[in-house]
Amino acid sequence: MRLSGKLNGNIIIIEKHGIEELYNTSFYGRPRDGTLELSLAEGAYLLYLEKITVWFEGEELDFKLFFTKASSLVKNFELLYIVYKDLRERGYYVQPSVTGFRVYPRGGHPGKTPAEFFVLITSERIPLLLPDLKMHIETVDNLKKRLVLAIVDEESDITFYEVKKTVLSGTCELKLDCSISRASLLEDRVIVWDSQVSNLLHNHGFFGKPMDEGHLQLSLVESCYLLDTGVLEIVKRDNKRLDFESFSGAASRIESDFMIKYRAYEKLRNSGLVPKTGFKFGTHFRVYRKFEGISGISHSDYLVHAVQHDHIFSLQQLSRAVRLANSVRKEMIYAAVDQQVDFLFIGRMRL
Repeated sequence: MRLSGKLNGNIIIIEKHGIEELYNTSFYGRPRDGTLELSLAEGAYLLYLEKITVWFEGEELDFKLFFTKASSLVKNFELLYIVYKDLRERGYYVQPSVTGFRVYPRGGHPGKTPAEFFVLITSERIPLLLPDLKMHIETVDNLKKRLVLAIVDEESDITFYEVKKTVLSGTCELKLDCSISRASLLEDRVIVWDSQVSNLLHNHGFFGKPMDEGHLQLSLVESCYLLDTGVLEIVKRDNKRLDFESFSGAASRIESDFMIKYRAYEKLRNSGLVPKTGFKFGTHFRVYRKFEGISGISHSDYLVHAVQHDHIFSLQQLSRAVRLANSVRKEMIYAAVDQQVDFLFIGRMRL
């Protein structure tokens, strides 16, 4: 026999016997004041399973009528239902949360174990604002939980991603014992002419790429870093010396996002990591945790892309970036640049 419930705003209220039959056995809903309150996603799922009936203003709602009504009450309700049904059918106990759902570990349930992770739900078509994502990460971090992003595509398939702040560090200690050397800015790169300095920078810091024997070409971010740390003096073709401000200004006219890239590069280098161009992977940098010399260089560990603090993610682009990183056995990291640089890990998660 089905339990009868009444739709009241954004919840369904079932009388006291629903607590025993639905909550105590399968942890649907939340007991409150002698009744059981179900969210709309829970109600739709139980209606689909033919475990409850739902009444509204004296009329019994079938699944179609209820679903249509719920979608008018809650934005993107269909996404919530798709993800809720998927998680339930995977064997998880699920409860509503500030992000969407909180999910309990297999073998655990409300009242017995803490939730394992919180799920934020969106569509592949909805742009994702970085400030909103960081707010959700902070909320979940404060609760000492993990945040999972559930992206529903146009065919209602779900891809789950774990999203978290991370701290990156490496073992590279720069010890460049050399006098300040002069280098030249030519078009969109810098050339180091001194062969001894060129070899030292490349072999002991993995800076640049040899143009030929004795001459080293550096990227703009590498050059700016070496200028700022006092290793290089950089001049234009007319031998006019460039300070940090003038060099970074010239670089920004070449690359509009130069300063965002540079802030991320600087943070990575100062953390003992070695960033190199990630152009072949469609990102700003590929990053090495360990570097002990050119002869022993191994595969990079991360792909890092620098974004502004107000960045808006295209979820199709995010999906491509994460899939590519996984395919080449690297972690996808976004460097969110504001007053400070925060690193965000985004990776596929299998439930």
